[in-house]
Amino acid sequence: MSEPTEHPSALTQTAAHWHALQRQGTVSAAQQRAFMQWLVASPEHLREYMAISEVAGALGDALRDMPIDLDALVAAPAAAANTHNVVQLSPRRSTAAAVPARRRRWLPRVAVAASIALAVGWGTTLALPRTDHFVAEHGAPRQITLQDGSVVHLDAESEVSVRITLLSRRVELERGQASFVVAPDRRPFAVHAAGLQVTDIGTTFDVSLLREQARIGVSEGRVHVRGDGGRGRMLADLGVGQAAQVDYRDQRVQISNEDAASMTAWWHGRAVFRDEPLRDVADRFNRRNAVRLHVSDEAGALRLTGNLRVDDLASLRAFLDQQPALITERRADGIHVRVRSRSTAAL
Repeated sequence: MSEPTEHPSALTQTAAHWHALQRQGTVSAAQQRAFMQWLVASPEHLREYMAISEVAGALGDALRDMPIDLDALVAAPAAAANTHNVVQLSPRRSTAAAVPARRRRWLPRVAVAASIALAVGWGTTLALPRTDHFVAEHGAPRQITLQDGSVVHLDAESEVSVRITLLSRRVELERGQASFVVAPDRRPFAVHAAGLQVTDIGTTFDVSLLREQARIGVSEGRVHVRGDGGRGRMLADLGVGQAAQVDYRDQRVQISNEDAASMTAWWHGRAVFRDEPLRDVADRFNRRNAVRLHVSDEAGALRLTGNLRVDDLASLRAFLDQQPALITERRADGIHVRVRSRSTAAL
């Protein structure tokens, strides 16, 4: 007696459907939320999804390794018609060669995975997570919507890598400055920068890599900042309107209270700085403008407070000239800023 045919369960079909959508890489934010809700609704859902992923991976490896000659298949003659209503059966395998029970349990999943694979196409990436890399060039800040619905505001001359997997969302800020408006999701959202891990708890926050320290500001929600790439101690627990400056050398932390709106003012083309070294202020303007500021070491350590349009160098120069300790000079390569000499200040 032949074995009864195993039909794919509704759970298997649903898991295969979600797997195919994830492989396509075109999942909308609403679909991603629905997927995560389905995935965590029951341990059986996660197990079935992982089983489909395993089967699809094995099937993909088999197809890649299979030496298929498509030209030969097309040129091959069609099988002769059978006019005797007789079906020739291949010899029955011995019990030792029978398909193992574990493989038999896979058959419904293989069938579903194969049919979905043919519909979607094996050219798309498998459910293995991919890393997306985003760069904002000089003078060209940009806004990026991630596949989970989160939004990244990337300042000019800045760079991030994003890796979203089944269980986590990870961003690497490689240089510059970025703000993150994090979409609600059961998966943690963590930003890694300069050896720090900033984990959000339903948040809008900003991370900036300055010359000597990293700066993290929270305009909505809450973040935890840890050292040693997330494996170290808690360095800061920041709420709305709080900012932390973490020194690169010893991870010394200084926390301040600030206006939450000022933390995202740069999205709208304004440079808001409060008791900030001139060297870091100059870096902000240099990201956006063709005319560069050249600041001497002595002048760069001077701390300033202001609120200017980031593309208004004339106002910036006037602001700097108002500082009793500074003097500016326009040259062919840009605007040079230095500390006034005593003789100049006496005039």
